[in-house]
Amino acid sequence: MPLLVNILGALTVGLCAGLLLRAYARTRRRLLLWSALCFVGLCIANAILIVDVAVVRDVSLYRWRLGITAGSMLLLLYGLVFESD
Repeated sequence: MPLLVNILGALTVGLCAGLLLRAYARTRRRLLLWSALCFVGLCIANAILIVDVAVVRDVSLYRWRLGITAGSMLLLLYGLVFESD
């Protein structure tokens, strides 16, 4: 059951990233780009979580997930600070 929740979370974040990228392609608002890049990073972090839980149980990928998530949040923070109107 926890694996199913992680898969659904990754799919949801991936869908949000796709919708944000589509909106950016339509309007060319830079804040949408930074938000989409943040969600792409979060989707990658969720995919690594699925690999960590289901595939390679003997190796911890926690630091990789944490680094990617922190980088994604920094992208969003940059967009909010420097690209907001």
